[in-house]
Amino acid sequence: MSTDCLFCKIISGDIPARQVHADEHAVAFLDIEPFHRGHTLVIPRRHVADVLAQPAALTEIAPAIEHTAKLLTDRLGADGLNVFSSAGAVAGQEVFHLHVHLVPRYEESPGLRGLFQRTGNADPADLDAVLAELVDG
Repeated sequence: MSTDCLFCKIISGDIPARQVHADEHAVAFLDIEPFHRGHTLVIPRRHVADVLAQPAALTEIAPAIEHTAKLLTDRLGADGLNVFSSAGAVAGQEVFHLHVHLVPRYEESPGLRGLFQRTGNADPADLDAVLAELVDG
């Protein structure tokens, strides 16, 4: 754990998050500024800067990625899913704790060009509604 890492603080419970999955190696929670409805981050419980720093960490969190991806597509009715991780500031990484983005995709906004067009659903009430569909559904 890194005491100054945002995601380590989420793992420790010091910062609240809308958690959709957790296991012994990983935690998955809704992104507070989603690209699309249901955008979720999967992170390792141990502090790892990025996938290049410790590639084995990706293998450790793979079961959580698989579980969460299925949860997102099944419960939110997504037509597809983007899975990606950025390594380093030049690649767009903003929080330097390995995280994998799972971005559900819907027919009305297809293709890679539409991936990064935020849908404006960062309202806390919208995020709570998505969380309820995922954990209560």
